Amino acid sequence: MKRCFWVDEKSEIYKKYHDEEWGIPKRNDRDLFELLILEGFQAGLSWITVLKKREAFKAAYDDFDVQKVAKYDDKKIAEMLTNKAIIRSEQKIRASILNAKIFIEIQKEFGSFSDYIWHFTDNKVIFNETGKIIVSNELSDKISKDLKKRGMKYVGTVIIYSYLQAIGIVNDHDKDCFLHK
Repeated sequence: MKRCFWVDEKSEIYKKYHDEEWGIPKRNDRDLFELLILEGFQAGLSWITVLKKREAFKAAYDDFDVQKVAKYDDKKIAEMLTNKAIIRSEQKIRASILNAKIFIEIQKEFGSFSDYIWHFTDNKVIFNETGKIIVSNELSDKISKDLKKRGMKYVGTVIIYSYLQAIGIVNDHDKDCFLHK
């Protein structure tokens, strides 16, 4: 079976992520929060680095419970900074806590974060039919701008485009990939 060009066929974790998760539309706020946090941590690093640390992140971030993360304090930050199993960037950790608080505000405003993020496309999946590798587009620009206006960090247009791919709003599977529909 043919997969997207970026999948390392020798890496089971990459194949599993591609085959079972990447590009599949997600509407559960916990899943949306998890991927928003992980995409922020990926900035400047490879995605495989994040995938290999995903289970440790899940433990460190209380299974990505947004209510708990929003209440993290300096003691929790200090604990996370000593956790060698995760990416120990104080800026990214602090940003994730701030983003959790804003995520909750968005949930209150829209009913769910899912309703917020999917409203940008009228609940439709966008297919990249250009055949070109792109790292941002007008949609990611618009969402990034809105999230930054709300105060979120690590939500630049490239990170948001990658996030939109991960959560299935943008379908960027290669045309010959078995998951391109």
